[in-house]
Amino acid sequence: QLQFVESGGGLVQPGGSLRLSCVVSGSTTDFHAIGWFRQAPGKEREGVSCMGAGGGSTNYADSVKGRFTISRGSDKNTVYLQMNNLKLEDAAVYHCAAQWGCPDNPYGYDYWGQGTQVTVSS
Repeated sequence: QLQFVESGGGLVQPGGSLRLSCVVSGSTTDFHAIGWFRQAPGKEREGVSCMGAGGGSTNYADSVKGRFTISRGSDKNTVYLQMNNLKLEDAAVYHCAAQWGCPDNPYGYDYWGQGTQVTVSS
């Protein structure tokens, strides 16, 4: 059973940065693709980024390309999402999630965590 502990969310002004962390237990990033999706109140779930098993390939939503970076720690159990130049529309609950491979859509994950709140406000 995969479990996730997300952290790093908070309140930031537009243009600011945050780094989200996700500690994965029950497996390692060598065996599962780990991604992030977000969901704002009243909105559909949106895929943000995904890293393939083994830390190889990565992909990003068009809305975050060039601003967000997904990476994993040397322990292979921690995945990070560095978020720079945050915009008002980035505000949401960010969830860490896993699947055997990066899914085509954010509803394709079999496992995900409780999420961490990101608030962007001036």
